[in-house]
Amino acid sequence: MRFLIFKPREFCTLNPINALVFINSKIKSLIQQGNHLEALLTYSKQPHFPLHTSKFTFPLLLKACAFIPNLQIGKIIHGTIIKMGLQYDPFITTSLINMYVKCGSLCGAVQVFDFMSEWDDLSQDVTIWNAMLDGYIRNELNEECMCLFKRMQELGVKSDEYSLSILLGLFNGRMGLAKAKEVHCYVIRNSFGDDPFVVTALIDMYSNCGRPKDAWYIFESVEDKDKDNIVIWNALIGGLSENGLWRNSTELYSLAKNRGCKLMSTTYSSTLKACSEGEDIDFGRQVHLDVVKMGFENDPYVCTSVLSMYSRVGLLVDADRAFGSVLNKEVEVWNSMISAYVGNGRIDDALCVYYEMRSRAIPSDSFTLSYILISCSMTESNYLGRAIHGELIKKPIQNNVALQSALVTMYSKCGMLKDALEVFSRMEEKDVVAWGSMISGLCQNKKFNLALEMYKEMETHNVNPDADLMAMVINASAGLESLELGCSIHGITVKSGEELDSSVSSSLVDMYSNCGQPEMAEKVFSGVPYKNLVVWNSLISCYSKNDLPELSLDLLPQLVQQGLYLDAVTLTSALAAVSSLAILIKGKAIHCYQIRYQILEDSQVENALIDMYTKSGCLKYAERMFQYMSKRNLVTWNTMIAGYGSHSECMKAINLFNEMRKSGVTPDAVTFLSLISSCNHAGLVDEGLKLFHLMEEYRIKPQMDHYINVVDLLGRAGRLNDAYNFIQDLEMESDRGVWLCLLSACRVHQNVELGEIAANNLLKMDPNRGSNYVQLLNLYVEAGMKKEAASLRVLMRQKGLKKHPGCSWIEVKNKLEVFFSSDSSSPKTIEIYEILQNLRSIMKKGGDYETEAI
Repeated sequence: MRFLIFKPREFCTLNPINALVFINSKIKSLIQQGNHLEALLTYSKQPHFPLHTSKFTFPLLLKACAFIPNLQIGKIIHGTIIKMGLQYDPFITTSLINMYVKCGSLCGAVQVFDFMSEWDDLSQDVTIWNAMLDGYIRNELNEECMCLFKRMQELGVKSDEYSLSILLGLFNGRMGLAKAKEVHCYVIRNSFGDDPFVVTALIDMYSNCGRPKDAWYIFESVEDKDKDNIVIWNALIGGLSENGLWRNSTELYSLAKNRGCKLMSTTYSSTLKACSEGEDIDFGRQVHLDVVKMGFENDPYVCTSVLSMYSRVGLLVDADRAFGSVLNKEVEVWNSMISAYVGNGRIDDALCVYYEMRSRAIPSDSFTLSYILISCSMTESNYLGRAIHGELIKKPIQNNVALQSALVTMYSKCGMLKDALEVFSRMEEKDVVAWGSMISGLCQNKKFNLALEMYKEMETHNVNPDADLMAMVINASAGLESLELGCSIHGITVKSGEELDSSVSSSLVDMYSNCGQPEMAEKVFSGVPYKNLVVWNSLISCYSKNDLPELSLDLLPQLVQQGLYLDAVTLTSALAAVSSLAILIKGKAIHCYQIRYQILEDSQVENALIDMYTKSGCLKYAERMFQYMSKRNLVTWNTMIAGYGSHSECMKAINLFNEMRKSGVTPDAVTFLSLISSCNHAGLVDEGLKLFHLMEEYRIKPQMDHYINVVDLLGRAGRLNDAYNFIQDLEMESDRGVWLCLLSACRVHQNVELGEIAANNLLKMDPNRGSNYVQLLNLYVEAGMKKEAASLRVLMRQKGLKKHPGCSWIEVKNKLEVFFSSDSSSPKTIEIYEILQNLRSIMKKGGDYETEAI
């Protein structure tokens, strides 16, 4: 490290006065060049110099401390200022307040300000008051800022345009609009209405408060001669875009351009952002041409806006071309290109840009590393994530809250919860994003109780949760399926007013759905004033999960009537509802919708389509979907294998399983369950048992469903003793399904002894279920054991037990007809029984159905 920035001989040739002048001049030059650390080293390493520093140099030194920031050196310089008696200089006092604020020591700034207020000459200097106002704003102490402004009026300190600009920046929708209008009245009374800085601040203020019309009126009130000031145009272009009036923003850009205003980089950036928000790519391309014509293509702010616009609509080729045309790429431009690739799921390309950036020795900042950590989260690349973490430790930005939150997210997504908790515990400052990252990570790893404990701990730290965090807490209660807890959290959201937020309301609908309360979910849904697609999707999924598929499908036309378009999530939920009802015509309609509106290929939708077609009896359509899929994941293979099994195509299922293994896809428990079930229905006992034992090779622990299918497989084949011995050797306690399968098999093969053993186990588990008695009753009747059957009937009557009737359904002309056993409620009952009677007569006569009309 160099301690001097000039040659010793050069310094020695100067007399003491000239040497001091030289050092002061050198410090000023270094700070102007942005070499703040060198300037501070030059100041601190010269013996006897600090006490001979020019009073004009101190503000520059304090500015350097604020930029780095370095509070320790700032305090040393403050001490020197007091020793030299310069603390009464208003310029130095202002610089001291700014230094303390930007170094994170508001208390230090307040102490300097309070000292100033004791001196009449200093207390009337508006620049000092402005510095303190800015300090409160930076620390989000809005009420204190308003109090300080009122104190200025009481002491007769005349505000300037900068004071008012700072104050107007307070109001962003959370502060009351009434107070904002009070300040506006003050502006008018004191004749600041024509000042361009104040006008710009007023436009920003009304835009931030969601009052674009008022912002427009302010713009209209500006005299024509002052409308050439492009800063005012920029404020309105940005404000309209922020309020969703992106088309008005682009029209305003055209007006400014036609008027001949000198457009700035902010003009182009704001307009490009409006094009991005409105996805108006045609106008965006025109603005891009203007950028190139006017020579702004190398401006980092404009370039990042161009890249963001193209990436927003998925035109990464155009984004890459714009990126390549920039000659001297600053770190912001590199970050924007990395962000574009990450946002579009092209993680490999994002990493390539990052590695190229490193090869060119361009230092990465907190945004760069945040994007790369997001990439690691998406690909679950814990190796690269750890490497980034190691790189962070070596840098001063390691304590950046956003970066540490990204680390927490990355470790959580990679399943490394211990590392995530360690990073979180070492964070010196935790904002709402940091808490949210940790709570979200716990929820993703199904540590719902721990997530709720973390939320309680957050409350003790007086951190106010935002809507996103409350949505995560609701998800945690949904994961625990605790209705009582969910209702309590619902109450908290109502009190805080966050119940109406789309993410919160969507999570509430999901929570009530998981708790089996579709009525409550519907009430939440009805109370949301502005329902976006996410909220609609939640209710559609809720009905589908809670065995109300008809209601789920009824929501689709209502959704379209609201001007919304179905997305991949909507289609998946709707197809699940169709699958449960087996209404083929509606399934085809949804498939046509996907094709017509060119909804991007999505594996979940394609898997849902395969499932829908197989369950609706169209195996050929399912096969065609499977064959033309560009990417097949494990769910795809499992769905198709299960489809073959349900259509009694056992060998096709097994062949597909072998093809799946050859393609490098590792089977899971669901794969083997589908295969064993398929063998069960096809009567392939040896093949089924072979597949069951193959699970060990893949280290898959059998679940109860696997055991039930094996018992059913053996039972159907008449190997009842093998089935019973298999049950006896189970590693877990057998449930109702196992014994029910054995009892059904005993009934078929009339093995009363084993049947009674199975029945006794069933009755021990659930003595009040009627179907358990019915199976044993049928076994007695079919075995000719009338006395035992009669005794069992008496017992069932005493207990008041009945068996729920079975049902079947058929789709006729887009209408679903449902029939229950021993039920005559259908309006077509008489017609149906007449046809059945005719069919019986024909079969008894041995006649030809075609020769006798029914």
